[in-house]
Amino acid sequence: MTSSTTGRTTAAGADTGPVTGPSTGPMAGRGGALHVVQLLTPDGRRVDDAEDPEVAAHAATLTADDLRAMYRDMATARRADTEATALQRQGELGLWASLLGQEAAQVGSARATAPQDRLFPTYREHAVAMVRGVDPAQILSLFRGVDRGGWDAEETGVNPYALVIGSQTLHATGYAMGVQRDGAVGTGDPSRDACVLAYFGDGASSQGDVSEAFVFAAAFQAPVVFVCQNNQWAISIPAERQSRVPIAQRASGFGFPGVRVDGNDVIACYAVVRAAAERARAGQGPTLVEAFTYRMGAHTTSDDPGRYRPSVEVEQWRARDPLTRLEAHLRRDHATGDDFFAEVARDGDAMATRLRRDVLEMPDPEPGTMFDHAYAAEHPQVEAERAWYHQYVAGLDGEDGGAGTRGGAA
Repeated sequence: MTSSTTGRTTAAGADTGPVTGPSTGPMAGRGGALHVVQLLTPDGRRVDDAEDPEVAAHAATLTADDLRAMYRDMATARRADTEATALQRQGELGLWASLLGQEAAQVGSARATAPQDRLFPTYREHAVAMVRGVDPAQILSLFRGVDRGGWDAEETGVNPYALVIGSQTLHATGYAMGVQRDGAVGTGDPSRDACVLAYFGDGASSQGDVSEAFVFAAAFQAPVVFVCQNNQWAISIPAERQSRVPIAQRASGFGFPGVRVDGNDVIACYAVVRAAAERARAGQGPTLVEAFTYRMGAHTTSDDPGRYRPSVEVEQWRARDPLTRLEAHLRRDHATGDDFFAEVARDGDAMATRLRRDVLEMPDPEPGTMFDHAYAAEHPQVEAERAWYHQYVAGLDGEDGGAGTRGGAA
């Protein structure tokens, strides 16, 4: 798979139409020209990618129904994101990491996977999890603090969220090496061959864990696709402060392909990741996919992006909104009218109502459960700490006959 370009961006981040040759402006990044895969312009026009026939072939398989399903996925994830932000502001969630603006990168990449593939997210891949069948209430349960992530990784193929920045890339690479040893790579059986997707952000690309994952994935030709959602801000640090070259170009230094894709173009994200995933399943090793997108909201609800980034930049990227782009394409080229979009909006509102109810009805966990699942088997030290904790709590409640108090005095 090779990287390619079909659109040129201006300094404001708006495409001026199909061109040949290198991209310029914000999508080019630092360190010189870089080809960018784009198949759907910000105004919804479908363009071709003559540079990579494999990517073009995957894009050509998408039907109007597929595109409408992708739109529904993105709109539903955005509605869940909006409701979660409101719940956090009302004190019902401890924290929330918004995905606003990154829906295309997540939905496109997740829809490119096979059922047997395993996905390793960070803490912002809400649309990825939802595409793979995770109930949004199970996602919010983690941010409400009532469990450690309430979905079944074996059933959904989505691992629990990783809050330690970059750690999941090592987990994903190790899992991919296990897939190799299980003989589930390069057999030619599409129902058996599997790959692994490792999601991370531009900020995580500066972590040593990510570099180590690249080293091992390259050395062992592990069937892993690294999906970097470059939303251009590692909290308050811009991406150009972290890397002197575009992130996709880093892959060549480790010995595997890297490609930059327009991360607000769901068709391109799907086609590029599907090509990389098929390559991995065939035993041809890892690929780094840099989805060049933008975080429209705050890093988390504890962050104030207005303190470090100009509002004009946000408005420039609002014109590249992934949902508006696909809606324009569906209306223009696939005879999709108001009824469909109104139905999606109604379904999203109904989902949000259910989500709010489910969150408010979540029972508080019994405090002693914090000791559960620390090890696969019982551990003497953990059991001793559990016993001490229960004794301590009983003392607070006066259940030990008054022997203990909150201050610890008899």
